[in-house]
Amino acid sequence: MASEKATIALTKFFSLLFHNFSKLLLTNILFGIPLSLFFGIFWLINTLSGLNSIFILFLTVIPLFPFYAGVVQVTSHIVRGEKSINVAEDFISGVKSNFLRFFVHGIVFYLAIFFSYYSIVLYSKMGEQNGTFYALLAVCILISVFFLFVFFYVPPMTVTFDISMKNIYKNSALMTFGELKHNIFAVFGLFILFLVCVTVLFCCYTEIAVTIATIVLMLFFVPSVMSFIINSAVYRCMYSIIAEKDKKSAGIDKKMENRRKGQFFDEEDDDSPSIIEDFNNVEIDESKDGDEYIFYNGKMIKRSVLIKLKKDAQKKEGE
Repeated sequence: MASEKATIALTKFFSLLFHNFSKLLLTNILFGIPLSLFFGIFWLINTLSGLNSIFILFLTVIPLFPFYAGVVQVTSHIVRGEKSINVAEDFISGVKSNFLRFFVHGIVFYLAIFFSYYSIVLYSKMGEQNGTFYALLAVCILISVFFLFVFFYVPPMTVTFDISMKNIYKNSALMTFGELKHNIFAVFGLFILFLVCVTVLFCCYTEIAVTIATIVLMLFFVPSVMSFIINSAVYRCMYSIIAEKDKKSAGIDKKMENRRKGQFFDEEDDDSPSIIEDFNNVEIDESKDGDEYIFYNGKMIKRSVLIKLKKDAQKKEGE
C-alpha cells in the first residue's frame, strides 16, 4: 500500500514537472535577472577589495531572497495543481507581498550558512589534532541539517499564510522533526538535482565550458526546479497542518467571543471543523474556586469559559 502511494506521488511529481516545465523555465528567467545583478555586484566588491572570500559572494543571498518569494509563489501554485497560472503576475505578486519578510529570511539564511560552514571547517581541523572534537563536529552537522529542514518550510509558509514571523519559525522548527519523512524526500530530490547538474558539468571539458554551463543552469533551471522539488515534498503536509490549526483556533475564538457576549449556543458552520471532541477531552477540576486563566490549545482561556465550552460540547454530543 505504501509503495503504491509512493508510485502515485512520484508519477504526479513528474507529470506536474513536465507539464509545467515552460512555466518553471520562465520563473527561473525572471529570478535570473536579480540573481545576475546582485551576484555581479558582490563579485566586483570581492574582486576589487582583494578579500576573495566566498562569504562576500554569499552576501548575494540577502538582497536576492525577496525575489525567491516569487519563485516559491509560482512553484507552490504548480504543486497545488492550479491550471490558470500567470507566471509573471504570480512572481511579481509574490515578491511585492513578501519582500520585507523574505529580506529577513535572507539574513537568517546567510547567518545559518556562515555558522554551518565555519563550525564544520573549524571542528574538522581540530578533530585532526584531537578526536574529541569530532563529537562537536557531529553536533554542528546536525544543527546544519536542522537549518536546512527549517528552510524547507519557511518560504512556502510565508507566501501561503498570513501569520507572524515568530510562528513561521516555530512551526517550521517543529516540522523538521514532525515531518521527517517528507524532509528526507526533499533531500533525496535535491540530491538527484545535484547529480544532474554535476553530470552536465562533467561533460564540459574546458574551464570556459564549465563556466557557461553553470551560468545556464542557474539562469534557466536550478532555482525554480529546486523550489518545485521542495514544495512537492513538503507543501501539502505543511498546508494541511497549518490550515487545520488555523481553523481550530478560529473556532475556539468564535466560541469564546460568543460566551463574552452572553451567547451560549453557537450556530453551526458547515465550513468550520467540529471541536466537540476536543472540549470533551479537556481535564479540568470544576470544584475549584476562582476564575483564573488556563492554558488550552495555545491560548489562555478563563476557567468559567472553558467549563461552559466543555458542558456545551457534552450536551451537543448527547443530542
